[in-house]
Amino acid sequence: MIYLDYAATSPMTPKALEAYYEIAKRYYGNSASLHDVGGQANYFVEQARAVVAKSLGVNSDGVIFTGSGTEGNLIAILSLALASNKGKHIISSQAEHTSVYAALNTLEKMGFVITKLPLQQDGCIDVEQLQEAIREDTALITIQHVNSEIGSIQPVEKIAEVAKKSNIHFHVDCVQSFCKLPLIQEVDAITVSAHKIGGPKGCGAIYMNPKLRVPALTPGVTHERGLRGGTLDTPAIIAFATAIDEYHDNRQHYVMLRRYLKQILPETCQLVECKDQLPNICGILMKKVEGQYVLLKLNEAGICISTGSACDIHSESGVKAILSMGYSMEAARQFFRISFGPATTFEEIDQLKLVLSTI
Repeated sequence: MIYLDYAATSPMTPKALEAYYEIAKRYYGNSASLHDVGGQANYFVEQARAVVAKSLGVNSDGVIFTGSGTEGNLIAILSLALASNKGKHIISSQAEHTSVYAALNTLEKMGFVITKLPLQQDGCIDVEQLQEAIREDTALITIQHVNSEIGSIQPVEKIAEVAKKSNIHFHVDCVQSFCKLPLIQEVDAITVSAHKIGGPKGCGAIYMNPKLRVPALTPGVTHERGLRGGTLDTPAIIAFATAIDEYHDNRQHYVMLRRYLKQILPETCQLVECKDQLPNICGILMKKVEGQYVLLKLNEAGICISTGSACDIHSESGVKAILSMGYSMEAARQFFRISFGPATTFEEIDQLKLVLSTI
């Protein structure tokens, strides 16, 4: 199989797998237990917490381990919204991850009003439009750093300045950008995940500004500053930290792969270009052919791609970014996504081109 779906998930690295196995075998204690075996597990968890904090450029006191990026987004958004005393208005975009929408839908049922900003034709949010959307009762802004469908990079630094000036909580979903782009520290919450960078699935983290007094979503839990219940998955957390330590950004390689893909794509295919984007995420439209059909034919040929976010695969919401940029639903149905990883080769792109030409 040729794997070209790294934006959905990546295989665990050998070192992360080894770390997972060794910790699971030797340090199996509950990190919250007071005996020596529990203390050993807790030591490794805190070492991993420090690694995550360093990679984010934040204090380790604010790092909370979660079961996924999805859970991280839910905890961060709900906690920040309920912690604010400014009101019940939230600003987001029309192209956020499904987990963000799930949190916002929950808050809507609690009386919050949500403003979802469109993307411009260059794939980015208009910061001036965001400023105009701010109201006296705006409590939270939540924007993803990198869009998982088209790879567009949002101007989060400018948005952070706007949020700080207006005294509004700001959350950034950094699941796709973690370890690939510099992250800003002038935010109240950040979400990251392990499996996008060669770590295990079922493990992530959020940074929650420790200066904020946020309510527990489930009062009474005792783990992770009372923000998330459940015994910590020590092996996964250590494997996560290992993946961070050994991650190497192959940006230039991805730039060359993208450039080559653009050169050899069949004339019926259009590469979605943005003002600023990660080069390893390539959104493509094939005229008069549905993306689902392209996915199936490529799968038959042993090539793995996707039609958008894996979390949206059973609904049309997997094409949120394209629709938000002004494309028609007909065009959006022609969308599919190619995403590169460290093992992607030019020969694999040649094979992709051959099958796309046949389609």
